[in-house]
Amino acid sequence: MLAITKSMALQGLDGFLVSIEVDISFGMPYFEIVGLPDTSVKESKERVKTAIRNSNIEFLSRRIVVNLAPANTRKEGSNFDLPIAIGILIASDNIVNSNLEEILKETIFIGELSLNGKIEKTDGILPICIEAKKLGIKRIILSKENSEEAAVVQGIEILPADNIKEVIEYLNGNLKIKKQEYKNYNQEDKTKYKFDFEEVKGQEEVKRALEIAAAGGHNCLLIGSPRFWKNDACKKTAKYIARNEF
Repeated sequence: MLAITKSMALQGLDGFLVSIEVDISFGMPYFEIVGLPDTSVKESKERVKTAIRNSNIEFLSRRIVVNLAPANTRKEGSNFDLPIAIGILIASDNIVNSNLEEILKETIFIGELSLNGKIEKTDGILPICIEAKKLGIKRIILSKENSEEAAVVQGIEILPADNIKEVIEYLNGNLKIKKQEYKNYNQEDKTKYKFDFEEVKGQEEVKRALEIAAAGGHNCLLIGSPRFWKNDACKKTAKYIARNEF
C-alpha cells in the first residue's frame, strides 16, 4: 500500500515542501530511504522502527521503500522521522480515517523521534512555518518544545504533540490536540524588573556589548577597571560580538 505525507526542508533560510512517499509490499524484509537523503535522514530507519515498536505497535517485516520528493534536492536533518513514521503507519493500516486524505493534504509533520516514541525538538522551525504558510499549509504537527517558536507565525494552526501515540490518535479521530495560541511579540513588553541599565551611569559601549551578547546567546566576560572599558577596546568587543566572532 502507498501512503503520502508532507514535511518541509530548508536550504539556508528558504523552505521547500517535501512529499514522503511510503510503499509497503510483501517480500524479503527491507527498509530503504531514497531521494537524496543525508546520513542523519538515513539513520532515521532505526529510530522510526524502534519508536513504533516501543509505542506498542507491531512493526511488520515487509518490504518498505520511502521516497523523499523532489528527489533531486538534498534532504538534511532528523525532522523527517515523524512524517516517515506516520507514512509507514498509514500504509500498514494502523491509521484509518475517512477524512485522512483531506487532513494530510493540508498538514505537514516535523519532528525527530526518540526511541520511546517521544517527539523531540528540531532546528529551523520558524523559517519552516513561514514558508509553509506561503505554500497554503493550514496546520503543522510538531514537538511541544517547538510550539512557542512556531506560534509566532499567524494564520497557521500549530498542533504540539508529546509523542507519536498522540499523533496516531489525532489522525484516527480519537483525540483533539490543543493548538498553540498565536504569540504577538510586537506587543509592548510591560514586564518590570528590579534592576536595569538605567541605573548604570555612562559605559554605553559596555551596555551595548552586553545587549548584543544577551540577544545572540553569546558568552561575555568583562575584565578590568571601568576606566578600561571606556576606551576603544570595548567598542571593538561590541563589534566582534555583533559579527559572532566573540
